[in-house]
Amino acid sequence: MLRKRFWAIACSLLLILGMVFTPTNAAAAFTEEQSVLLQAWRYVSQSYVDDTFNNNNWWLLRQKYLKRRLETKDQAYDAISEMLAVLDDPYTRLLRPEQYRSLKVSTAGELSGVGLQININQDSGDLEVIVPIAGSPADEAGIEAKDIILAIDGVDTKNISLDEAAARMRGPKGSAVALTVKSAVTKAVRTVSMVRDTISLNPVYAKLEQHEGQNIGYLRLNQFSANAKVEIEHALTDLQSQGADRFVLDLRNNPGGLLQAGIEIARLWLDQETIVYTVSREGIFDSYAATGHAVTDAPLVVLVNQATASASEILAGALQDNGRALLVGEKTFGKGLIQSLFELPDGAGMAVTVAKYETPLHHDINKLGIMPDKVVEQDPIPYRMMATVEDGQYQVALDLLS
Repeated sequence: MLRKRFWAIACSLLLILGMVFTPTNAAAAFTEEQSVLLQAWRYVSQSYVDDTFNNNNWWLLRQKYLKRRLETKDQAYDAISEMLAVLDDPYTRLLRPEQYRSLKVSTAGELSGVGLQININQDSGDLEVIVPIAGSPADEAGIEAKDIILAIDGVDTKNISLDEAAARMRGPKGSAVALTVKSAVTKAVRTVSMVRDTISLNPVYAKLEQHEGQNIGYLRLNQFSANAKVEIEHALTDLQSQGADRFVLDLRNNPGGLLQAGIEIARLWLDQETIVYTVSREGIFDSYAATGHAVTDAPLVVLVNQATASASEILAGALQDNGRALLVGEKTFGKGLIQSLFELPDGAGMAVTVAKYETPLHHDINKLGIMPDKVVEQDPIPYRMMATVEDGQYQVALDLLS
């Protein structure tokens, strides 16, 4: 009897307050723009690696931005970007519909644009060229590694994000774009007009090298895209059929890509060792290991530099910590955070940092990088000079293998 009276009082109170909770009424309480913001908030709330949210009250931020006047999608996107900014994490970011589509296309292996890998220089804040893709419009225009992109079609790059800069350089095949570029060598400023083209992102370049009587297979991996593992396995077995019995794996200027691609490629070189540990925000460790199906146990040297980042560092760290390869070059970039992609209801997306990773010997390399076994400093060189007599780091790798 007492239980029935309590239930009746509770129901009456809810009715008086107008608090009838049904899915339909809950959805109707928010506009389409607010719903997009709420979904973005939920993704971070449920998945973000730091459960203090950079010492911010994440719930109060939700309330703050829901009170804002959001009448257009752009206003919702601006609010989401402001909300994410308090995390002080450049890798957790909003991807507007065009940016999200471009990212999915690029990781699939092909896009249309000028063919530049770019990054924001952490010291200067400049939009910097990592490297032009071989044979791309940017490569043919003479743009080189470490050049600074000052403007894209007259838009100052100081005022836009990395994703927006990439989106502005992409576009339909045959369309034109003008880049204002400052040379890293001469410091001269010039405006370069280019016609966008389809950029085939075959992530692997391979060749057989004869050095002091040894057959050395050279493999350059440019990006960890969805087709990277298949392409590098094909190149590896092809080089073996040509007589290669030792290898150089070049990860210089490789900005990373898909985590799973990095793990699968590590399994080509390792037997049953640990490849990487991931650490969730609860401090829970998970790990990925090799599966006992290495393609080769031949001697291996890995080339790295300051632009070797993310999934490249996972692969390099796995090979170094397990004693499978010697690393040659310069200390790597130091990105030890893992992002997941989430889709928003309107075709936009989000990249959210969901975990950090550690190498098999539990080295946390975020902002620290990986130190190679043999340090060989070298100014950035274009692709056409890589793996030639002008490439000092490569020559050291050949000598080590011989």
